[in-house]
Amino acid sequence: MKGDEDMITGYFRPRTLDEALALAARTDGVVVGGGTAVNARPDRRPVVAVDLQALGLDGIHEEPGRLRVGATARLQDIVDSDLVPDVLRSLARLEAPSTIRNAATVGGTIGGGDPDSPLLTGLLAYGAIVGVARVGSKARHPLDAVLDDRGLIEGGIITDVTIPLVERAGAHGTGRTPMDSPIVMAVACREAGGTVRVAVSGVATRPVLVDPEQLARLDPRGDFRGSAAFRSHLADVLVARALAGVGGSERA
Repeated sequence: MKGDEDMITGYFRPRTLDEALALAARTDGVVVGGGTAVNARPDRRPVVAVDLQALGLDGIHEEPGRLRVGATARLQDIVDSDLVPDVLRSLARLEAPSTIRNAATVGGTIGGGDPDSPLLTGLLAYGAIVGVARVGSKARHPLDAVLDDRGLIEGGIITDVTIPLVERAGAHGTGRTPMDSPIVMAVACREAGGTVRVAVSGVATRPVLVDPEQLARLDPRGDFRGSAAFRSHLADVLVARALAGVGGSERA
């Protein structure tokens, strides 16, 4: 997605990934999954939409030790799937109201990179791997690397995300109201071998993996939903709760 500042002047619905890649490689090509981030306004740059809905990238499949979710799977598909871990289903539900979840896609959520995204925070804690196709090549990148370097997906098409199955996971967030998106969200995952990963949103320009012993080094920016000090305090409390829930180290 190249953002919501463009005027759509053409529409393509390719039947193969190769066709989609060729269209996406055009200088005016914009990849569209659910279309929730496309806003055609007449004062913006002309683009053509490359709709991925006919490519069959919407499946959710269990594989040995992991789950594979197609890039055009809807957020509501995540919420409804019995294959998806309960924690990720709950985080997908927090991502947006049902009217948006029925259109917005997993690939679009990754491509959008919302710094407060509950689902991205959960996927990051799970150690998700993102599949990216380009003309003549395919690659897989850790979600953490994709969020850090958007160049890994620019000019390509996100095809899927694989989610390792973990032993235990827990998520804790705080919003202004129960229906509001979390100001800060902490998600912890414990693998069968004992490794624990913790991801936090609301404390940086994107969801980040954190060392629970180094939370004091976080430097969040305050806004109308919470000051920097308030966000730091929430991160400290919520990470401790998430860790306690998965049997990890609990901070005082």
